[in-house]
Amino acid sequence: MTGALLAGTGTLLFKEVLRFWKVSVQTVAAPVLTAVLYLLIFGHVLEDHVKVYGSVSYTSFLIPGLVMMSVLQNAFANSSSSLIQSKITGNLVLLLVTPLSHWAWFLAYVGASVVRGLVVGAGVLLVTLWFAPLRVAEPGWILVFSVAGAAMMGALGLVAGLWAEKFDQIAAFQNFIVMPMTFLSGVFYSVGSLPVFWQRVSHLNPFFYIIDGFRRGFFGVSDVSPWVALAVVATSLAAVCALCLHLLRIGYKVRS
Repeated sequence: MTGALLAGTGTLLFKEVLRFWKVSVQTVAAPVLTAVLYLLIFGHVLEDHVKVYGSVSYTSFLIPGLVMMSVLQNAFANSSSSLIQSKITGNLVLLLVTPLSHWAWFLAYVGASVVRGLVVGAGVLLVTLWFAPLRVAEPGWILVFSVAGAAMMGALGLVAGLWAEKFDQIAAFQNFIVMPMTFLSGVFYSVGSLPVFWQRVSHLNPFFYIIDGFRRGFFGVSDVSPWVALAVVATSLAAVCALCLHLLRIGYKVRS
């Protein structure tokens, strides 16, 4: 039974990975360059003015944030752009006539998003390591939060792709929801340095826990307990995945 549900998953996953890899200059190299530009600008301006966690330089602090920001944004972009492109060009019918289950769709699209997010994140990390020393204190948290964050955003991108009917709607979803939540999650600053009110507001943002937990893996310190961050991220991931699977199961805006 399980084999029948997942039949074709590997083929669709390969197709989705190949889709973004064929244009890797746009989908991988460009986000890496963007992250480096952020690092050069913010690092140059604030390096001598900001210290985080006592003795961590600002540039070192900034690198994990930029890595995770790139992972999240590119994981979302991969699944959302793929699905909306298929809907608009009309080739989504080629998938609809196959016996692929909603689980196969989910695993393939989200799996490809995780692959793209991690590839871009690894590229950003490798390039930015030239600018500041970075040690790995607790590697387990790095792996857990990078995979969980990419999976959550891949599923969210799939939800956005199912909902949207044109590219403008995907752009609006990314510009008014994903981008603000990412930038206000502590990528460029420590949430612990904010006034109490804004700390509480930041704690309502699930992206904050992803980035804070990811940083914990490098520095061994964080604004909140990594176990609290893991609980919030796991709950958010489960909620988004459940919604995504439900929409795929009923064929929301793809079978009607």
